[in-house]
Amino acid sequence: MESGRVGVDLVPFARVREMLARDDGLLMTRMLTEAERALCSPGRSPDIAGIAGRLAAKEAVFKLFHSSRETLPWQGIEVLKGPGGWPEVRLSGRAAELAEAALIGRIEISIAHDEPCAIAVACAARP
Repeated sequence: MESGRVGVDLVPFARVREMLARDDGLLMTRMLTEAERALCSPGRSPDIAGIAGRLAAKEAVFKLFHSSRETLPWQGIEVLKGPGGWPEVRLSGRAAELAEAALIGRIEISIAHDEPCAIAVACAARP
């Protein structure tokens, strides 16, 4: 019997910088929700570490679903600040459906970032 799942992902800061330079902000609107964009660009230049951390977290969460035939539902996996500033995952739309199909309950994440990259680990238990 499976007791839980773990997903991990690593995103280099250079990749985020290249994506931002190449697409004139499409990364921000396509991959991050409005609330995430507010956290990653609070009135100044983009927070590269924050963006990389959120992208890594979204990928790590997606890996929990064991759904290789699906496209990552970027907007459906939201990584915000929870109580005490710890990262918190909120699922909606297709991401919530995939989690339900995979029998995933609560998801906990941890994000770390230090030049040159960000890493995230997502853990899920059965409901």
